[in-house]
Amino acid sequence: MPDGDVLPQGVDPGKASVARMYDAMLGGEHNFAIDREAVAAFTAIDPQVRTLARANRAFLGRAVRFLVESGVRQFVDLGSGIPTQGNVHEVAQAACPGAKVVYVDNDPVAVAHSEALLADNPDATIVAGDIRDPAGILSAPRLRELIDFEQPVAVLMITILHFITPQEDPAGIVAAFREALPADSWLALTHATDEDRPDTAAAVGQLYRDRATSPVTARSRTEIESLFGGFELVEPGLVYVPLWRPDRAEEVPENPSQYWVYAGVGRKDA
Repeated sequence: MPDGDVLPQGVDPGKASVARMYDAMLGGEHNFAIDREAVAAFTAIDPQVRTLARANRAFLGRAVRFLVESGVRQFVDLGSGIPTQGNVHEVAQAACPGAKVVYVDNDPVAVAHSEALLADNPDATIVAGDIRDPAGILSAPRLRELIDFEQPVAVLMITILHFITPQEDPAGIVAAFREALPADSWLALTHATDEDRPDTAAAVGQLYRDRATSPVTARSRTEIESLFGGFELVEPGLVYVPLWRPDRAEEVPENPSQYWVYAGVGRKDA
């Protein structure tokens, strides 16, 4: 996105955006100089940040394919970000034409580009919403048009909950969505951890507080696993992101903890 373009309403030009930073990490074009500068500072802290972003994106694709194979035909992607390669609707609808996908994001750039991308797709839409307001998201007319809560739904929370502070109650947010879901629904989640690389996590957290619109709260494995309350984790459980059902053995890195994001998929208890 050229930096001289007119900014969408609600964009703070003095702060990097989580969605636009992720877009920059993945090599996208819908970001500003301030986002690229923040990613450069992130890379100085952890040189493999782009590799981590790609690994996280690859997990999303594997999780969606697994969920389709498990019978899921409806997806709600919270904090979906700016469209890039391997979007949920592309993966799900390639595996099962007609699968329904609702994206949710509070970034105006992400919403605008998603609306353009999905204009001709009757089975996918974008809702402008904030994960901190589950009731508002769940009652959104565009979501209710596509998602049938009498049938299993997969809720995706990919690298979003570590932008929720303890005071904002991440467990309560997950519980609110869980309570809205019927039995045999699913939660797929990735979350930054401070367990094995506490210095890196602390430095990244400070960077986001200084430069971005959302601070980072990295959590321990135990804290992240507790977010799956009411969901039964499927094998291999909660693991570093490249270890979750890799497509090929050679994709498993020598030191998985260098990918300091945990990933898991759980099924709602009956």
